[in-house]
Amino acid sequence: METNAQIKKRGLYLATGVFAMLFSGVLYAWSILKIPFKADFGWSDSVLALNFTLTMCFFCLGAFFGSLICKKIGPKITLIIAAALVGAGFIMTGLLTAATPYLLYISYAFLAGSGIGICYNVVVATVNQWFPDKKGFCSGCLMMGFGVSTLLLGNGISKLFEMPAFGWSKAYVMLGIILAVVLVIAAIILKRPSADITFPAPKAKKAVKAESFETRDFTTPEMLKSFTFWRAFACMAFMTAVGNSVISFARDLVISVDAAPALATTLVGVLSICNGLGRIITGAFYDALGRRTTMIWANVLTIVAAGITLVAVNLNSLPVCIIGLCLTGLSYGSCPTVTASFSASFYGQKHYSTNYSITNFNLIIASFIATFSNSLLASSGGYTTPFIMLLVLSVVALGLNLTIKKP
Repeated sequence: METNAQIKKRGLYLATGVFAMLFSGVLYAWSILKIPFKADFGWSDSVLALNFTLTMCFFCLGAFFGSLICKKIGPKITLIIAAALVGAGFIMTGLLTAATPYLLYISYAFLAGSGIGICYNVVVATVNQWFPDKKGFCSGCLMMGFGVSTLLLGNGISKLFEMPAFGWSKAYVMLGIILAVVLVIAAIILKRPSADITFPAPKAKKAVKAESFETRDFTTPEMLKSFTFWRAFACMAFMTAVGNSVISFARDLVISVDAAPALATTLVGVLSICNGLGRIITGAFYDALGRRTTMIWANVLTIVAAGITLVAVNLNSLPVCIIGLCLTGLSYGSCPTVTASFSASFYGQKHYSTNYSITNFNLIIASFIATFSNSLLASSGGYTTPFIMLLVLSVVALGLNLTIKKP
């Protein structure tokens, strides 16, 4: 039957989504990608930290407007628009001079950030429609691709930076071209399921039944009127802030505990691996154990990660710092998977794309907290104060987490 044939293709759509997310996630390799601007142009850490914050802001705005555009013109044209923005953003970044960092904010933060935000939302929303029976697994796979990008692409780009015959400028231009091509390929392959498809029913789990409630499709205004949404939003923002802060200064953090620069770059890749693993593990947990248990587990992991990293910087211990970095990656990886699955489970599929993009605005709050963390780092001269703040926020998140109930 035609319906069964369409369902069989959902594996191809998931693989295409993971492939697109794998390349798009290079945006998170900022602790590596920022190196030439600091070395060649002498731009300060605060200037570069602000770029990461603005990138996350435009990423979220891109995801929101991408959801609206996609509703009107479909995923194909929307992804082609994203490809054009991302390609132009990275190519323009490769052509920057030391004249002003504001052009960096336009090219990398605005153009590339917005384009990847559009891509992120369209891919997640489109592919998730093919897996209503495996929401957590699907979200986890997509987020894993986004998370491991730093390892697979970031380290390779770092090597290109160091090649005299190539350099960072050509590396950025090449990256822009590759990203544009990948997103166009995804645009050609991905499509929404037809309305008459009947998907397999999700397998019942005891843990899921414990929090069962009648689901319905909430419009975005209805979702925003829900106190449950705002508790979850704040909880996710505080949890995400820990990982966002560490990503923004990961390489410098490891060097501060006496790691060699080459090892520090490698450990940024390790953080990326754990980020990716955290996403797919959390997806599996969500499907098996349910929302409540998974979110609490992820929150506790965030507290432990911040606490261990705080101990590491005070003991000046590289081994302990590596453990903290790995745990931070796992905890950070859990956040987007929980956000995606939570939005679908609590507020339905009909308005999922827009609702999810709004929920994802927690990244903006988390990014400004990351900027504040960098300011605390600069003013205090060490990592102790920033990590005390992050530890407190993760504990506050747990308090909010425990109060989240059905809408």
